[in-house]
Amino acid sequence: MTTVAAYAAPAAKAPLERTTIERRPVGDHDVLIDIQFTGICHSDIHQARDGWREGIFPMVPGHEIAGVVREVGPEVTTFAVGDRVGVGCMVDSCRVCENCVAGLEQYCTGGGPVWTYNAVDKDGEPTYGGYSQNIVVNEDFVVRVPDGLSLDVAAPLLCAGITTYSPLRHWGAGPGKKVAIVGLGGLGHVAVKIAHALGAEVTVLSQSLRKQDDGLRLGADHYYATGDPKTFEELAGTFDLILNTVSAPLDFAAYASLLRTDGTLVNVGLPEEPVQITLQSLFGHRRSLSSSGIGGIAETQEMLDFCAAHGIGAEIELIAAEEINDAYERVLASDVRYRFVIDTATI
Repeated sequence: MTTVAAYAAPAAKAPLERTTIERRPVGDHDVLIDIQFTGICHSDIHQARDGWREGIFPMVPGHEIAGVVREVGPEVTTFAVGDRVGVGCMVDSCRVCENCVAGLEQYCTGGGPVWTYNAVDKDGEPTYGGYSQNIVVNEDFVVRVPDGLSLDVAAPLLCAGITTYSPLRHWGAGPGKKVAIVGLGGLGHVAVKIAHALGAEVTVLSQSLRKQDDGLRLGADHYYATGDPKTFEELAGTFDLILNTVSAPLDFAAYASLLRTDGTLVNVGLPEEPVQITLQSLFGHRRSLSSSGIGGIAETQEMLDFCAAHGIGAEIELIAAEEINDAYERVLASDVRYRFVIDTATI
């Protein structure tokens, strides 16, 4: 076991503080990664504050991890010391269920995936995330960061990137498709970049026009304020796909009315409270309401390669570890453009 510095929430809703944690020895198929950058995801806040009521404390959040390989186990064949790598939302799965075999480890039916933090690993120990100096991960759950991506702007892609790339690809965003992105935040701004690179006609639906210039710069073709009731009248029946990236409850009937026949509203944001939907809003045009959770390991690598080929990285604000608690408050106040990334050298 190795003792490393980390930032942890000692209890639900408690401020994060510097501490130390134990990392397991490097096993035969493990990779020891010196973490250089870790993104702050809204789900970190949900879990550190026990908003989903499933917290394991003390909790070290962080599942947008980018760094450099320091050591590999004797049976590792995929990575070598010095490689630039990343770790996303999960660090293991059963490997043998139908979904795992199909490359959908995020939907593992053999007990579920082992999440990067706030979970229990197969050895019975709690998992700790990327707000730390290093991490030990099985090589099958490590991805390579292409040379065309800087590690700091690549880190948020390990969650925000794959969370939006996977549904955009699955529902066929591309030339001839009209795609709306709800929310221009940590996920939404990456979704705009990816949807644009895929060739779709992209519209941002945001509460106000405050970020309109940013949205158009990032690749949106159109930008509308959902706070204006005329938006829903003007855009009725417009979109093939709507990707909702916000984690607050919405008037789903109103957003469903923006779909064309056979259009789909996909949710990747996860509110803490139950939401309601009027089914009549779906019936008239065979509309669908769906959801999507991150992506498998192979698809995550595909996403990173795609982003490198198209010059896509997250828009970030780099912070020191001592600023994490302030950053949490700023995320909740929508006061970041667009992703906080921790310089883990400051831990």
